[in-house]
Amino acid sequence: SAALDDLARARPRGAHQPVVLGLIAHAAGLGPPEAAHAAAYEAVSGPVTAAVRLLALDPFEASAVLARLTPDIARTAEEAVRAAHGPLDQLPAAAAPLLEITAEDHATWPVRLFAS
Repeated sequence: SAALDDLARARPRGAHQPVVLGLIAHAAGLGPPEAAHAAAYEAVSGPVTAAVRLLALDPFEASAVLARLTPDIARTAEEAVRAAHGPLDQLPAAAAPLLEITAEDHATWPVRLFAS
C-alpha cells in the first residue's frame, strides 16, 4: 500500500510494531476489531511459541492453552476497540512497549535465543 511504502521510506530501519500492524490491517481491508484481535493474539501466541522452542514444551499443550485463552483474547480485543473510541486518557495503557523492548534488547545479545 502507499501508506506502507511511505512508512518504509520515512523509517528505513523499521517502525513500531503497532503502527505497522495497523497499516497492514488497513491495507488488507480489516477493520479495528480484526486488527485488535490480531494484536491481542500475537501478544499471547508469540511468547507461547517462544516457550515451546526454549523450554521444549509440548506444542499440543501450548496450542491447548492458546485455545483456552481464545475467549480472553476476544474480550481483550473488544475492550480495546471500545476504548479506542473514547478519550486517549481513558485508554487502559498509554503504551505497551515491553514486547518490542525485549525484542530489541535480544537483538543485541552476543548469543541469540533464536536464529531463524
